[in-house]
Amino acid sequence: MRKARFPERALLFMGALYSDPEIFGRTGIILGEHFGEIFLISPAVPWDHSSHYRDELGLPINRRFIFFRNIFDTGTLADIKLKTNEIEDALSLDGKRRINLDPGYITLAKVVLASTKNYSHRICLGKGIYAEITLIYRHNTKTFTPHMFTYTDYQDKENIDLFLKIRNELKKIVC
Repeated sequence: MRKARFPERALLFMGALYSDPEIFGRTGIILGEHFGEIFLISPAVPWDHSSHYRDELGLPINRRFIFFRNIFDTGTLADIKLKTNEIEDALSLDGKRRINLDPGYITLAKVVLASTKNYSHRICLGKGIYAEITLIYRHNTKTFTPHMFTYTDYQDKENIDLFLKIRNELKKIVC
């Protein structure tokens, strides 16, 4: 009989889309209170990969990633996504979100995102939350590679380089 194994060691991160820098700042404080010390916040980068969020978030939309310092239990990703939904709702104005938060995690082997939307490549975590592998680390090329469903901004060289940097920090912790 096989024994269950603990999941890989991982670092939690949040992908954030927003147009109001003040809301992003408030969100960072709230996220730190709920998920622990923030290790790194990426610079704001203009985000124009879709028109989906324009009416809700306003313009111009920026993308930032927030990485947390402590190793966390990947089995809690569904609960974390539910909490970020609550945070989005609490910061909403007139029924419109002012920030979009997508939690995920990075291991030495992959980058995983949580979503409330099901699709053919997503696996149900329970509680109406799904997960997808967004980037896969390839040892032969020493980089992360996307797959056919990876969001276009996660395929950008700058973001892959950012995840490689975080992977190197994680490697110092776990190896």
